[in-house]
Amino acid sequence: MAKIIIIDDEPAMVEVIVTLCREKGHQVFPFNSAAKAVEQMDSIQPQIVITDVKMETMSGFDVLRHVRENHRQTLVILITAYASVDTAIEAMKMGAHGYVPKPFKIDELQMTVQRALDYQSTMRENTYLRKELKNKYKFENIIGASRAMQQVYNLINKVADTDSTVLIQGESGTGKELVARGLHFNSNRQHQPFIAINCSALPENLLESELFGHKKGAFTGAVADKRGLFEEANLGTIFLDEVNSMATSLQTKLLRVLQEREVRRVGDNKSSSVNVRVVGATNEPLQPKMKDGTFREDLYYRLAVIPVEIPPLRERLDDVPLLVNHFLQKQASATGGEPKKVDPKAVDILCHYDYPGNVRELENAIERACALCDEEMILPSDLPPQIVAAAQEDKAEKQIAAMPVGQPLDEFIQQQERGYIEATLNHCNGAREKAASMLGISMATLYRKVEPKSKK
Repeated sequence: MAKIIIIDDEPAMVEVIVTLCREKGHQVFPFNSAAKAVEQMDSIQPQIVITDVKMETMSGFDVLRHVRENHRQTLVILITAYASVDTAIEAMKMGAHGYVPKPFKIDELQMTVQRALDYQSTMRENTYLRKELKNKYKFENIIGASRAMQQVYNLINKVADTDSTVLIQGESGTGKELVARGLHFNSNRQHQPFIAINCSALPENLLESELFGHKKGAFTGAVADKRGLFEEANLGTIFLDEVNSMATSLQTKLLRVLQEREVRRVGDNKSSSVNVRVVGATNEPLQPKMKDGTFREDLYYRLAVIPVEIPPLRERLDDVPLLVNHFLQKQASATGGEPKKVDPKAVDILCHYDYPGNVRELENAIERACALCDEEMILPSDLPPQIVAAAQEDKAEKQIAAMPVGQPLDEFIQQQERGYIEATLNHCNGAREKAASMLGISMATLYRKVEPKSKK
């Protein structure tokens, strides 16, 4: 049900429109005076205004101007017996949503009202989705309190609202696309398309057609003209993931796009202008590829106007607890439940693993643990076996590395033995008889081991 204001200086016409709108369940506010209707708009807050064009003292165009200036979300439908193409064009230029000539058919008016409501619903949904996308890709979602990640955050925050080309460098799984989407949805291009393509996922001929489009008949199977992704992304952002895998022939065409801001479809002899921000990403250093000639040096410098280096997770393990908490919250949102807790021993294990798959591997590990754990607490046994084994090995290696070198063996053994006995005593709350029993030694031996030797 919608609130609809109806304005016409003919009472009979108002009554007809009121009846048609109420049949559809709408709340109707009829007026024979446009001036009085305008006075009441602030209190009514209508979704739609249906007004006659030609009225005394105040025309339908005057009503339309008032609505456009003061009630931007309200849609206006004009009705008049003086229909003409020029009048319709003028109405649309001024922002009218619909135009119905008198005498109108019942279905015609009702359908015009319904289309207006459908349009409003779509616009509300689009606004909601844009807000959701912006929230999803706001920079705060790039998790990390480490110095390395703070440097990344500060850099992308500075360059987001520019048109500078950005090259994101980092290993697979570090979150390069998350950064690219963050750059787009925090820029003045946020309401325009964001188009992403993995350059390694397609063979050279298909990638060329995808990026630049093709003309009908350009090659076998080209049965119609096709717009390329650069054209689809016009006014927005195109994200070229794994640009390091692009063939040199395509690198040349990409360089031309960056230099001239023009694209030429495969099989075409004309170029089209495009206004696109380019964000590239590479999962390997490009300097060796430039040296061996597999990546154009001039293209590199065109792409890397703003280079952004995403550190691997193994270089910022201090961020693991923050990421774990983030992924637990994400899992809870997906399932509609409460976030699970993590046993401190499990957190310790997660902080002693080098993550060859980076942040993506950690997220997968948390998702697996949430699915497998029987209680609300994630235990070490819920973690992937390779993470547990590798973390234990890492800790053992560090313990070995911390051991003193050059100390006599018998002295080292005595220290280790004494430490173990003292730990057992602490466990038994100082009860020596119980500790001796656990250690499998006599009380006399226990006293001899723990009592300090008197100096002679």
